[in-house]
Amino acid sequence: MSENAAPAVSSPGTINRPGSHNGDILFAAGVLLALYAAWQVRRELVIIYVSALFAVVLMPVLRSIMKLRIGKWNPGRGAAIFILFVVIGVCILTFTLVAMPPVIHDLREFTKEMPTRGPQLLARIRRLPFSDRIDVASLNSKLQDIASNFVAYVFYSIRDWAQTLFDTIIGVILTVYFMLEGDKAYLWLLSFIPIHKRQRLDSTMARAEARMGKWLLGQGALMLILGVSSTIVFLLLHVRYAYALGVLMGLFNIIPVVGALISVILVVLVAAIDSWGRVAGVLIFYAIYAQLETSYLTPRIMKTSVDLAGLAVIIALLLGSALAGVVGAMVSIPTAVLVAVLLDEYAVQPEPIIAPPKPLTEIH
Repeated sequence: MSENAAPAVSSPGTINRPGSHNGDILFAAGVLLALYAAWQVRRELVIIYVSALFAVVLMPVLRSIMKLRIGKWNPGRGAAIFILFVVIGVCILTFTLVAMPPVIHDLREFTKEMPTRGPQLLARIRRLPFSDRIDVASLNSKLQDIASNFVAYVFYSIRDWAQTLFDTIIGVILTVYFMLEGDKAYLWLLSFIPIHKRQRLDSTMARAEARMGKWLLGQGALMLILGVSSTIVFLLLHVRYAYALGVLMGLFNIIPVVGALISVILVVLVAAIDSWGRVAGVLIFYAIYAQLETSYLTPRIMKTSVDLAGLAVIIALLLGSALAGVVGAMVSIPTAVLVAVLLDEYAVQPEPIIAPPKPLTEIH
């Protein structure tokens, strides 16, 4: 066989290159290795993603601050970030001074009364018609074990709390850096896209940023509505620790629907110490509010702020909580907005608008 023989042809127009299969194998191995590495650092990747997302959400506020003029001085990006954090700090301080005193009072009362309120709750359970089906003695033993092991639980959970605090601090620092240098990082990532496709992607991401920036306003409105309404209802029902429980429900509602469901369980337990009528009142209030929030408030507010359908909001919450727990549920809606904008631009094919036929009278 001649040394200059042509390579074998398997089909018309296709030439088998000896190294093509090896290249495919190496590429597949590289992808698998990258996925494995991403899985190993998934916690760090979640922190980076959440920080970048909050930077995008806060950018409209930051730009509004940068447009302010104080005399001849116009704040730059660094000064605007400082002003933003000062405003957030002042809001937190104001909330602490105005709303926290009754909350702290309620928490102190709860700590003092917890040793006696537990047995009272068990006594009420014994008087229920179906109490013979409940092993009250075992339940009492478990409550005592929980109380006795509470200090040990707190001690062993210090490491987890410290890790959470460290992740939060790192997330805040990353958010600041994304707001400072996010444009450079965005342009660097955009440089990987072919030149003729960059303008379309850039305009698409700009639309997504505008819609995602409105999420914080909508979510804050939902938290405020639940916090204020629940506090008023708890005060009218004379539920103990009404201020603390109302603030808790408002804060937990940063996870729409799910957060309120978790906090209302605690409210029911507290109300059950005093009266089953208060329990019924709390459950009736939450049943009405849950229907109102799920069917009206969340779809309306989120659709107005982020232009996202109510069904998409609920699905995003379910998927976000399943993938990344509380943090995933918290950022699920702005993530859904980003996905929706990208799908609308690159995947959805709108039907062509066909003009109706003209009447015969117009033709003649």
